[in-house]
Amino acid sequence: MDEFKGFPRELPGFFKALSENNTKLWFNERRQEYEQFVKQPCIDFVNAMGLRLEALVPGIHAIPKVNQSLFKIHRDIRFSSDKRPFKTNMGLWFWEGMAKRMECSGFYFHVEETELMLGAGVYMFPKALLARFRDGVVHDKFGKELRSVTKKMAKQGYNLGRLHYKKTPRGFDVSHPNAEYLLFNGLHTGITMPIPEAFYSADIVDLAFEHYQN
Repeated sequence: MDEFKGFPRELPGFFKALSENNTKLWFNERRQEYEQFVKQPCIDFVNAMGLRLEALVPGIHAIPKVNQSLFKIHRDIRFSSDKRPFKTNMGLWFWEGMAKRMECSGFYFHVEETELMLGAGVYMFPKALLARFRDGVVHDKFGKELRSVTKKMAKQGYNLGRLHYKKTPRGFDVSHPNAEYLLFNGLHTGITMPIPEAFYSADIVDLAFEHYQN
C-alpha cells in the first residue's frame, strides 16, 4: 500500500480535457494518465481515509476497488439520451453496515475539474428503510431531533439533499411540521467548495475528516 501524499495537480486537468474530448478513442489513448493521475491516487486516498474513519465508525468499509469505494468512470448510457461514455468526475464511497453498499449510510468524496464535494448520509432509501424513515419523521421525539440536526447543519453551511416527491405520501398529514422531509427518498447532506490547496497534500484527509465528523 502506497503512502498517500495528496492528489496530483494533473487530476483536475485530466477531467477538464476529458470533458472536452469525451470519446472512447481519446480516453483509451490516455488511459495511462487516468491510471496514474486519477485511479491510483484515489486508491491510496481510500486506504488513508478508511484508516481515519475507523476512529469515527468502527467497521467502516473502505475497499480500494472499482464498484466498491471507487465509482466506475464509465457512464451507463443504455437508457440515456446523453451518449457521452465517461463521467468527468471521480466519486469515492465509504459505507457502514452489511446491506448493499448503496443502501447503507456512508461518506462521499467527489472531485471534478474545479470543485470538491464532501457528503454523508443515505443517497436513496430501500423500500423498507423508506417506510421506517417516514415513521421517524412524524415521531414526536425523533421528528424534533431531525429538525434540530438539519437546522444545525444548515447553519454550518451544509446542504440537505434534494426533494424527490412532489406530494406528501398517502396517509401522512400535509400540515405536519415535518411534512417537507416526507418528500425525500434519501437523506444526505454535503458541502461543495473550490478545490482547496490541501487537496494536493496529505492534509486533504484531515480536511475531509473534519467535515465528516460534523
